[in-house]
Amino acid sequence: MGAMVTTPVWAEQPLTVVYPPAKHETTAEKIFLIGTASPDGEVLINGQEISRSLAGHFAPSFPLQLGENHFIVRSGSQSVEIQVTRRSTAPAVLTEFGIDEASLQPATDIARLPGEPICFRASAYPEATVVVKLGGQSVPLKPQTSVVALPPNSAVLTQQNQPLSQGVAGQFKGCTSLMKPGIVEQPSFEAIGKDEKLRAMAPGRVEILSPEALDVVVVTAAAGVARTGPSTTYSRLTPLPQGTHAMVTGREGEWLRLGYGGWIRARETQILPNAVLPQTTIRSIRSRRVGRWTEVVFPLEVPVPVSVQQRDRNLTLTLYNTTAQTDTIYVANDAVIDRLDWQQTMPNQVEYRFKLKSKQQWGYRLKYEGTSLILSLRHPPELTRHASPALSQTLTGISILLDPGHGGDELGARGPTGYPEKAVNLAVSKLLQVELQQRGATVYMTREDDRFVSLGERMAAIDQLEPTIALSIHYNALPDNGDAIDTQGVGAFWYNAQAHSLATFLHDYLVQDLERSAYGVYWNNLALTRPTTAPSVLLELGFMINPTEFEWIVDPVEQKKLASAIADGIVEWLRKVR
Repeated sequence: MGAMVTTPVWAEQPLTVVYPPAKHETTAEKIFLIGTASPDGEVLINGQEISRSLAGHFAPSFPLQLGENHFIVRSGSQSVEIQVTRRSTAPAVLTEFGIDEASLQPATDIARLPGEPICFRASAYPEATVVVKLGGQSVPLKPQTSVVALPPNSAVLTQQNQPLSQGVAGQFKGCTSLMKPGIVEQPSFEAIGKDEKLRAMAPGRVEILSPEALDVVVVTAAAGVARTGPSTTYSRLTPLPQGTHAMVTGREGEWLRLGYGGWIRARETQILPNAVLPQTTIRSIRSRRVGRWTEVVFPLEVPVPVSVQQRDRNLTLTLYNTTAQTDTIYVANDAVIDRLDWQQTMPNQVEYRFKLKSKQQWGYRLKYEGTSLILSLRHPPELTRHASPALSQTLTGISILLDPGHGGDELGARGPTGYPEKAVNLAVSKLLQVELQQRGATVYMTREDDRFVSLGERMAAIDQLEPTIALSIHYNALPDNGDAIDTQGVGAFWYNAQAHSLATFLHDYLVQDLERSAYGVYWNNLALTRPTTAPSVLLELGFMINPTEFEWIVDPVEQKKLASAIADGIVEWLRKVR
C-alpha cells in the first residue's frame, strides 16, 4: 500500500496554470509557468517532465522566441494550452522609402527658453537623408548605427539591470536651438532619397518663450508632485507644499518645468496673473514646540520651492530663489535639534543644515502658512520603562500602522494554486496585530476585511494617524525574466532615509530568526514607503510564485511564527535606536 497523502488539498488539486494567462504578450526573453497539479504522477510541458514541490506546485522557466510561443501543459488526462507572444524592443526598420510619422519627436507641444537645445528624432528608410525645418533653419538629422537601451527599473529585482547596446537602422537624431522668442511652429520632417522626397509634420509644436514674460504658477495640490523630467517615468523630488510659487521656464505636453529645475503637472498648479519672478530674502528663524513636534518657522516674502535631504544625524532643507539676510536664529533646548547652521550655496539658493540629537529620525512635515515655511520635526517616541518588562509591556506608548496590501478586486500576486496575495497579507497582518497588542502597542489597520483601499487612502492614514512606524505587508512576485524557482526570501523596501534602519533591521532579524532566505533590502519609490510623517517600510515576506516557499507562506503555523518574529523585531529595533 502506498504512502497516504495527508493533505486533501494536495490530493484533490486539478491541473491549474495561474500564470501566464492564455494569450500573454511580453518583451522578456523567457517566461515562467506558475501552477499546480496532484503531487501524484508527473507534469509535462511540451513533453518535458518538470520538477515540482512536495505539494505538486511548479514554476519552470522557458526561453521565448520572437513571435508566438506555444506551451502544452499535461498532467494525466488533463491539459492546458498557453500562447505567449514575445514582442521585439528594437524599432521596426522601414524596407521601402518612407518616414514613420508615429516616430516623429517632439511628439507633444514643447516650450523652451531662447538658446536651449531642441532635439528631434525620426524613423525613416535607412538610405534616406532626413532634415527638419523649423524657424527658418534646416537641421540635418544624423543616422544612428547603435543605441544603448536601459532596462526598466524592475530589472534590478532580477539582477539583470545592465545596459544593452544594440545596432539600429533607420533611426535619425539631431538638435538645434532658436534665439527668437515667440516662435510657435510645427517642425516639418523631410526624407530625401535619390528620386523621392517625403514630408511629414511632427505631432508637437515648438514655442520659444520670452524671458521677460514667463508665467508664474502657484501649487494648488496638497503636495505638488515634482519630478526630474516631464513624465511619470522620471524620479520624484521633494513634494512642493501647497502655495509654492514658481516661474515656468519650459513646457512639455501637460508638464511644466519650474525655475528651480523640477517638473510638475500643469493641473497641480494655477497661473498667477501679473506675477513676477518669485524670489525672497530670509532673516530671523525661530523654533517652537507643538505637542510631539518641533516646528521651525522660516518667514519669507513669497513661498518658494524647497527640497529636503535626510542623512545620519542630519537634515538639510534647501530654499530656492532665496537670499539669506539671516543674523539671528533661535532654537530652544530641543528634543530633536542639536544645532542649526546655514550656508548660501549659490546666489539664489540657501541650505539650512540641522544637526540632530539622534541618528534615527522619526518624521517630518513641510507646509506653508501664508508666506512662512513651517518645517516640523517629530520627537522620538516615549517608551514606557519597566523594571522587569514582560511581553505585554515592551511596546507600551508605541503606535504602529499595519497596511495589508491589495484587497477587493486587487488580488496582488497569486500562488501556484491561484491563492491571492491579498488574502495572506490580511491573515498575517491580523496575526501581527494581535502580537503587537499583546506587547502593549496601539495598532491601526488600513483594512480589516477583503475590500479595496486606494493607495492614496493608505498613505493618508499614515499622515493622519501619525503612528510611530508604518509597515505595509506584502508577498512577492517577479517580472517575466525572473527565475521563480530559484528566487525566494524576505525583502524590505524603504524610500526616506528615516526608514532605512527599520527596513534593514527587520529584514536581517527575520532572515536570522526564521532561518529564511534573504532577498535583500531595496531603496524603492513605492507609495507606502513615501510618507514622511513616520518611518514607513514595505515588507515582502516571501515569493508567492516560488513553489516551495508558497507552502511556507500559506502554513498557518508558520504564519503565526512570522507574526511573532516581526513583533519581536520591532521591539528589538526600538531598543536599539532609542
